[in-house]
Amino acid sequence: MTSNKSKGFTLVELLVVISIVSLLMGMLLPSLNRARQQAKSIFCLNNLRQMVIAANCYTCSYDDRYPLAYYTERINGIRYYHSWDFTTWKDWSTTPATEVVKPGLLWQGDTIEKVHQCPSFNGAHNWFADPYTGYNYNTSYIGMNETVSPPNSAGTTEIRRPSGTAIFGDGQYSGGANKFMRAPFSNPRDASFSDPARAAGTQGYRHLDKTNVAFCDGHAESTRKIFTNTDSIGQDQLDRYNETHNIKIGFLSKDNELYDLK
Repeated sequence: MTSNKSKGFTLVELLVVISIVSLLMGMLLPSLNRARQQAKSIFCLNNLRQMVIAANCYTCSYDDRYPLAYYTERINGIRYYHSWDFTTWKDWSTTPATEVVKPGLLWQGDTIEKVHQCPSFNGAHNWFADPYTGYNYNTSYIGMNETVSPPNSAGTTEIRRPSGTAIFGDGQYSGGANKFMRAPFSNPRDASFSDPARAAGTQGYRHLDKTNVAFCDGHAESTRKIFTNTDSIGQDQLDRYNETHNIKIGFLSKDNELYDLK
């Protein structure tokens, strides 16, 4: 008489199947993770392109000049901090006082743009009240600030090679995000910044060991090239950070070539 009872897996067969599945998962997960990181990088590049479009629209309304990186003003006893990305001030009508955040100089409207959030950045914000973070703006040569005399940002006609002048990028330094991109070596246009500030104006290489950067002509790209030499006294801190962290920080060029207006 033939039995209809089906045979189940033996313990050995079950262990073999589990081993094969584990092996396949081990092979697939790195590829899936890489694909996910690549998708984030593409999203980030799109954010940067949108910021360049906004900057170029700004120049059309303000005598062909880019927005200042930052400046402050006091109105009715309240100090306003105007940055290229966000404008903040304290509302003293509440207890305790609350931080108010509005669109920065780059955005000529009322909407706080989410394009300021790099999808791959996880760390401290530029300023604690900023809702989004992860990008910086060429402050050494383009945005500058209120203390430069005269207090003007760069004009479009000053930029001789737009395709080779960085304007926005993945900002990151040893303390977290940074919103002010700085060239590695001193120059008259950013003489107002204290020396350690240059080492705090680096880029984060967080997209599969690459950093994303947008240029004045509107294109954005990923680059693996990283340079860490600077004449700043912050050199040692930069080097120590890279020795102990997987995501490196550094400059886009060995000199100021990709930052200046030449």
